[in-house]
Amino acid sequence: MSEFELFSEDELKEEIIRISKTLYERSLITALGGNISARIPGAREFWITPSQVFKGALKPDDLVKLNLDGDLVEGFLKPSIEWPMHAAVYKVRPDVNAVVHAHNPMVLGLTLAGKRIKTTITDEAVLLLRRIEEIEFKFPGTTQLAEAVAQAASRGARAIILKNHGVLALGTNLLEAEAIVELLEAIATIEFVCYTLGREPPEVPPEEIEVAKKYWGI
Repeated sequence: MSEFELFSEDELKEEIIRISKTLYERSLITALGGNISARIPGAREFWITPSQVFKGALKPDDLVKLNLDGDLVEGFLKPSIEWPMHAAVYKVRPDVNAVVHAHNPMVLGLTLAGKRIKTTITDEAVLLLRRIEEIEFKFPGTTQLAEAVAQAASRGARAIILKNHGVLALGTNLLEAEAIVELLEAIATIEFVCYTLGREPPEVPPEEIEVAKKYWGI
């Protein structure tokens, strides 16, 4: 049993609150935009942030617990309208226990400018990002978006870029999902600087990536 599996649901909720505040303070989510969910490993129910509540000052009682069909299990507020894409991820990826949806400005800016976010710019990116999927715009909260996210997640993505919308980070736990969101923005910033100075961002050499895969077992 991993350390994460020892977390109680109360601790899980506190982590969701912490990450929501952190991402808001770092301008990766907006006052009412973005959403976060998490579950105890193996569970078919998950906690998610509510709809239309200030993300910088959430409280544990604001969170809502749903099952994978979207039925209310616990809580009083309306869940995020984007709960279907969170549930879709959990249905197809038993290894994922946390989903963070943010609105990374640098990532979106580069993507909309036709630039591909690379997963091999730094050693951390090689180890943590691994696979990024990108899907065309589907309106938030729709079945179409949930289906597109499920397809991308089923291909092993650790991050999904939602064009004209935001990013989705898939983690084995909340800390990993949070780290993926922040790393995506850091990588996008590095790439933006390179492009601004007229350079194509150089990537980690392929032979070194192979070394990392063998050393870290990825």
